[in-house]
Amino acid sequence: MMFYMVSYDFSRVFQFLPTLWQALPMTLSILFFTTILGSLFGGLLAWAQVGEDKTFAGLSKGYIFTLRCTPPIVLLFLVFYGLPEFLKWWLNLDINNWSKTVFVLFTMVLLFAAIIAEVFKASYQAIPKGQMEAGVSIGLTPSQTFWRIIFPQAFQVALPNMTTAILNLMRDAALAYTIGFVDVMGAGNLLISRNLGNYSLETYTAVAILYWGVALAVSFLSRLLEKSLETKGR
Repeated sequence: MMFYMVSYDFSRVFQFLPTLWQALPMTLSILFFTTILGSLFGGLLAWAQVGEDKTFAGLSKGYIFTLRCTPPIVLLFLVFYGLPEFLKWWLNLDINNWSKTVFVLFTMVLLFAAIIAEVFKASYQAIPKGQMEAGVSIGLTPSQTFWRIIFPQAFQVALPNMTTAILNLMRDAALAYTIGFVDVMGAGNLLISRNLGNYSLETYTAVAILYWGVALAVSFLSRLLEKSLETKGR
C-alpha cells in the first residue's frame, strides 16, 4: 500500500493574504448593508406577527417559514437566474447587466430578514407586557413607551442572537462565489485558478483566517455593546 503526503507550504498563506485582503471590503459591505436593510425588513415582519391584523400576521409567518426552509444557495440561484427572467416576462425589464452585488445583497436581505424577524419577535415577547401599560399610565403614548422603555430592553435581549445571525449571514454570503461574485471566497477561488489548482489548501487557510478575523471583530464589538447596555441599565 502506498501513502501520499499532501504538500503544504504555510508560507504561501501569508503570501496570499494581501491579495485576499483586497476583497475584504466587498465582504464587509455585504455584511453591513444586509444587516441594516435586513433588520429593517425583519422588524416589519416581527411587528406584523405581534400585531392584531391576522392577515399581515399570516403573510409574515408564511414568508418567514418559506425563507427559513430555503437553502441559501437555492435562494441565491432563484434570485440570480430566476428574477431577471421573471421581470423580463412581467415588466419587459432587462436586469441581466446589473451588478452581481445587487443580486447577492437582495438575496441576503431576504434571508436575513426572515431569520432576524424571529429574533426580534422573541425578544419583544420576553419583555413583561405590564411595561406598556405602565408607560401609558405615566402619560407616554404607546409609541413613546415602545421606543423609550421597551425597545432598549428588547434590543439588549436580542443582541446575542443578533450576533449569531450576523455570523451565520457571513457564512451564507460566502456562497456567492458560485455566481462569480468576488468577495473573499470568490477571490480565493480566482487565486486557485490562477495557480492552476496548486496551493488550494494554503489559499483556503488564508480565506479562513480572514473570516475568523471578521467573526472575532463582530463578536468583540457585540460584547462591548452588550456591556455598555448593561452599564446603562443599572
